[in-house]
Amino acid sequence: MAVSDPSHAPLAALRIGEHHVGAGFPCFIVAEVAQAHDGSLGTAHAYIDAVAKCGVQAVKFQTHIADAESTPGEPFRVNAFPQDASRYDYWKRMEFSHAAWRALADHARDVGLVFLSSAFSFEAVELLQGLDMQAYKVGSGELTNLPLIERMADTGKPLLLSSGMATLEELDRAVAIAKARTGCAVFQCTTSYPCPPERAGLNVLAELRSRYACPVGFSDHSGNVAAGLAAVTLGANLLEVHIVFSRECFGPDVSSSLTLEDLRRLSDGARFIETALCNPIDKDAAAAALSELKTIFGKSVVLDAALPAGHVLRREDLALKKPATGIPAARLKEVVGRRTRRALPRSHVLMDSDLD
Repeated sequence: MAVSDPSHAPLAALRIGEHHVGAGFPCFIVAEVAQAHDGSLGTAHAYIDAVAKCGVQAVKFQTHIADAESTPGEPFRVNAFPQDASRYDYWKRMEFSHAAWRALADHARDVGLVFLSSAFSFEAVELLQGLDMQAYKVGSGELTNLPLIERMADTGKPLLLSSGMATLEELDRAVAIAKARTGCAVFQCTTSYPCPPERAGLNVLAELRSRYACPVGFSDHSGNVAAGLAAVTLGANLLEVHIVFSRECFGPDVSSSLTLEDLRRLSDGARFIETALCNPIDKDAAAAALSELKTIFGKSVVLDAALPAGHVLRREDLALKKPATGIPAARLKEVVGRRTRRALPRSHVLMDSDLD
């Protein structure tokens, strides 16, 4: 059973910082750094500066606290890091201090970005709450962690729910918690790195919008701008993409990430699409406004040879050439069989006054 019936409830909008998110507002684009910084605070700051030049609204990280979220026996998703003996060790290496997180959050705001980070433990929520978070992203793996979702919702900030590993029934429960305490957006997401086009699930956007009557997003792991642009065309209110400085970078998410150049293309493309969709045209009126161009590019019926007066026109006497200042090309058949009133030169643009 759906959480809300869209026939009785208008689509809700969210406010994330200074940005309105929902129908009628620009798509809110999130650049996901995740673990691309590989534990380097300097690299994390460098990503913020780079993202700020790409036309997006938010930069997102992941706040991992190893002791709070992992056990020594947690298996690797991708064991790509020879210096880490276990997944726990990896998360430990990804940790930043509270002061470091504060500096990252302040840096993001200083360059005009909303600072976001996914929390994976109660301790991470507490840390982030001290940074004046504007929204909380719930990763796919945490969607069934209802106590953690309740804790995030209790902050009063909107929740951004990623649905990559969730059934609709599981998503219903998470959305119900979020809506009872605060607002939410729901992301279509496929947990596949990289995600092939046949598994992107763009069709799910409409289903989520209808089912939950809230803003919907698309969390993309394809490593290609096409899926995100398609999502914007289909009405996605939020868009999240992983980013990386270069395809030559090291890490398990590189193949599912966009480069900074890609990110700029995605942002520019989204705004282009939104402008186009917000400005419908009247086809007939648009064509009428181009009458001068139609004259230049259109074609007339012309003579393919010099002809004497009184000549009965045959199809082989005629050609179709620019400009469209004479008898229109569309009337070619009705010109055949008519008689010339006077001698006419080759390439003469025929007028009705030339013929009987």
